[in-house]
Amino acid sequence: MNKLDLIDFIQVDPYSITSKYLQIVQSVIREIQKGHFTIGDPMPSINELSIELDIARDTVEKGYKHLKNLGIIHAVPRRGYFIKTDQFTDTLKVFLLFNKLSAHKKTIYDSFVQSLGEHTVIDFYIYNNDFALFRKLLSARRDDYTNYVIIPHFMEGSDHASEIINTLPKEKLLLLDKMLPGVSGEYAAVYEDFEHDIYHALREALDPLSKYDSLIIIFPKDSYYPPEIVKGFTDFCQEYAFNFKILNNVVEETIQEGSVYIVVMEDDLVKLIEKIMATGFQIGKQVGIISYNETPIKKIILNGITTISTDFYQMGISAAELIKEKSRRHIRLPFKLTLRSSL
Repeated sequence: MNKLDLIDFIQVDPYSITSKYLQIVQSVIREIQKGHFTIGDPMPSINELSIELDIARDTVEKGYKHLKNLGIIHAVPRRGYFIKTDQFTDTLKVFLLFNKLSAHKKTIYDSFVQSLGEHTVIDFYIYNNDFALFRKLLSARRDDYTNYVIIPHFMEGSDHASEIINTLPKEKLLLLDKMLPGVSGEYAAVYEDFEHDIYHALREALDPLSKYDSLIIIFPKDSYYPPEIVKGFTDFCQEYAFNFKILNNVVEETIQEGSVYIVVMEDDLVKLIEKIMATGFQIGKQVGIISYNETPIKKIILNGITTISTDFYQMGISAAELIKEKSRRHIRLPFKLTLRSSL
């Protein structure tokens, strides 16, 4: 095929979070599998593709270098790049849909991609907890994906999310991080049990919690976090006779000595630390902090912040394993309490 014709098949999706150079790699693999590219076909030059896709020349060069390292294309001096192979075995094509980007979501993504391997084609999208965008992205999806991996967290509209998800072939579906009521059929899942997990994590922390009088959870009204967290927190406080409060806005809170603050949102953690430092209270002595979701920086801040978190690295690995096994099992990942100086 003429290299100018090949340009028409190499595409970059501006809505995808996947790096543009990887989209080039995945696009070439996809078109080889469809038979549009065959062994010996010349690739468009780096300059030609850069102009056609309106992206940086360095981006195209990086994509070609990756394709060469994978053995998919090869370079002929003074002639350019050519397709080297058209043999792929059961290549996976994954539609990956996350609600947002964050440090722990990046951990899931990295371990998931690494576990699936380099020949996997992944189209990665973010819907920012927006149901309308979620529906648009799934409605516009291609039909040739082998798997659909979805994290279903929303600010609003979640009552209808299951209707959209139920349009997907269940043998291709994997729900990640959270189960969603209303999704029918047999499908794969790697999830957290939010109500159960916070209850048992707090029970594991009973000894250090015993020096405090009250537990306060900072749970914004517009949070995408599941309300089951509040249910598990409330059940724990009532069973173990702690005074407790559910706080929607940390800015308006007067910091109380003898209280432990449980924070689910990263922005609220920063605001809380600033307010405590302004009071002069000693964190870990007069006031305690527990933060949701382990990240590397929490090992360092304030000599260490106590966290309750699932293993996000394992979440990505488990999801990849279910896909490779073509399994429809449900895997619940438990929380882990990491005690540090803030408690």
